[in-house]
Amino acid sequence: MATQAFEDIAETFDFLDDWEERYRHVIELGRAMPPMDPALQVPATKVEGCASQVWIMPRIENGRFDFQGDSDAMIVRGLIAVLHALYSDVPVAEVGRIDAQAELARLGLDEHLSSQRSNGLRAMIQRIRQLSADAA
Repeated sequence: MATQAFEDIAETFDFLDDWEERYRHVIELGRAMPPMDPALQVPATKVEGCASQVWIMPRIENGRFDFQGDSDAMIVRGLIAVLHALYSDVPVAEVGRIDAQAELARLGLDEHLSSQRSNGLRAMIQRIRQLSADAA
């Protein structure tokens, strides 16, 4: 059920030999992501439960989910970019049906993130799911 953008990331990960290369690729994805307007980095868009500062601002257009996100940590910006690839342009009603943990496990992220980063990633997924449920 993953988007083509996420499938492209998964395919790239298949070609990368080790976790360090994958880690660098996640950081590159974060660097390539457009920065979020600092005016949107407010308590209402902040994701609680992350060790780093994380903000997610939803955009719903024509019944499809999208979001802007940002973080003060480059690896977390990369994780936001991965989540963006997973959820962007998905019908709002289908966002909650995506098994994010299973999709991210395909990338091996669950095995290589610290417990704090894993908790933060789960918090971001929960926030995205809640935002889409509120919009439905």
